[in-house]
Amino acid sequence: MGFAGTIGLIFSQAAPPFANARASDPTALGWMQGTPPSADKIVRIEDGSYLQFPQTRWSFSHMRELVPTVNISRGAGPVSALPRAERADIDSLPYTPLGATSPSTWRESLEANYTDGIVVLHRGRIVYERYFGALKPEGQHIAFSVTKSFYGTLAAMLIAEGKIGATATVARYLPELKNSGFGDATVQQVLDMTTGVKFIEDYTDPASDYFDYRAVHSPFLRPAGYAGPDHAYAYLATLGKNIDHGVAFKYRSVHTDVLGWIMTRVTGKAPAALLSERIWGPMGAEDDASMRVGPAGIQMAAGGLSCRLRDLARFGEMIRMGGRFNGRQVVPEAVVADIRKGGSPAAFAGAGYKTLPGGSYHNQWWILHNENGAFAARGIHGQGIYIDPKAEMVIARFASSPVAGNMGIDPTTLPAYAALAKHLMEKVR
Repeated sequence: MGFAGTIGLIFSQAAPPFANARASDPTALGWMQGTPPSADKIVRIEDGSYLQFPQTRWSFSHMRELVPTVNISRGAGPVSALPRAERADIDSLPYTPLGATSPSTWRESLEANYTDGIVVLHRGRIVYERYFGALKPEGQHIAFSVTKSFYGTLAAMLIAEGKIGATATVARYLPELKNSGFGDATVQQVLDMTTGVKFIEDYTDPASDYFDYRAVHSPFLRPAGYAGPDHAYAYLATLGKNIDHGVAFKYRSVHTDVLGWIMTRVTGKAPAALLSERIWGPMGAEDDASMRVGPAGIQMAAGGLSCRLRDLARFGEMIRMGGRFNGRQVVPEAVVADIRKGGSPAAFAGAGYKTLPGGSYHNQWWILHNENGAFAARGIHGQGIYIDPKAEMVIARFASSPVAGNMGIDPTTLPAYAALAKHLMEKVR
């Protein structure tokens, strides 16, 4: 059996129809309960069960107990305040899912998307906060590709400071990638994922490059006798190029690995240290966070962040406020304005994101280009930060949906968010 096929077995054992949110509740199912847990209730990294549904409903809230991580310090400063103004009129808020004819409610949308935790900020105040399953307010949950938006923001900051050139080639900073598909791509093309690098990221196809990529990061997923790249940076050097750079957007996590490597090369600081120094500490996070670490000590900038939900919301609110938060300008206002401007809708159009018509991707953020100017950080299995500037609303969510791609849950997520934005705007008039 081939490399991808072996890994694919781990991801394909849970097939639809899936148990719903209540039936798959990790506490009710008893995952990792007992001292020790019974053998059939242990979630393991060695056999890949931590990536299988419904075990993921526990593992996504306990990633630091399963995989190597490095700490992201919040520093010694005070915790920034998130005032509370909770509302009782949100759970029953009606909305109609995309493609549906009958309405649903906000509360029902949370179950539909296997929500583990959600925080809604309106004008900087917590108006709604709920936790489900294995996640508690003090717990940390894996953010997956929401991590990308943190590092896209950091890269944009370094470009604004002149430490990285947006139009410089990757090879200028990483000569190790000179002969790869990345070599002659610009940093901005990497940020916007418009390189011509040959890499297919398909979470449903075991033959996709994505499964090889995951195994490079996680040695326990490698088949016996594996002789491929030993770590992520070595893997990047093996990727070729099949189209011209700058033509089309195609979502591929390897781009963020390149960004993390460039930023480390330029600053001399690993991704976790850079995030701690430039964002996590300055914004007044309430807790340290953590970052997954793969072979050769390479930190997973593409999707390794675990943190508290309220700290995810703080980051979203800081971006909503033009980079100013906790009494200081954490991210330059011009950097945030550039993110909100977005990328090329024409380049984005061919990528097949039917739930994001007219959207774009820029600096590792998803731009909706809707009437409210909404934009988002998105991660597999339902992780997200949704920022609606017109409604002065930020939503931070952790989830453990059995469907990896967000297009599978967008039909219930996006219209629910839009309905809540409209509701909040109407109530403050």
